[in-house]
Amino acid sequence: MKKLFFLIAASLFVLTAFVSKKDTKITANYKEEGGIAFENISLDEAMKMAKKSGKIIFIDAYTSWCGPCKKMAATSFMDENVASFYNSKFINLKIEMEKSADGPKVARMYGVKAYPTLLFIDGDGILKKSVIGFQTSSQLISTGKSL
Repeated sequence: MKKLFFLIAASLFVLTAFVSKKDTKITANYKEEGGIAFENISLDEAMKMAKKSGKIIFIDAYTSWCGPCKKMAATSFMDENVASFYNSKFINLKIEMEKSADGPKVARMYGVKAYPTLLFIDGDGILKKSVIGFQTSSQLISTGKSL
């Protein structure tokens, strides 16, 4: 009887933990309310937009298994000051480097070997700046202002 009780209690614990866990899955090219507005377009389309607008493309090069990527998506990218700055100054893309159509190409073109890597490129695809690793809100704004 004790084994049955333990099995039921353990099952309920696991089920509760699984159901109550907030989904932190990051999908390629998404837009969340209040955060950086990531465009749902290809890199080629972003480059065309950048040429027309004169804006630089900001790329969050991430993977689905990257812990710092998930943390930055939930914190720094959601900061209203960061979002306001990046949404007004850049064309924002979020590219899953292993699974999205543009991921492997972008990784080869810009030598992405660690995650997260933040890329800033112009409309011709020329790399203006690359930053590796988790960035705080103030670091993101400082990096953006340096371009």
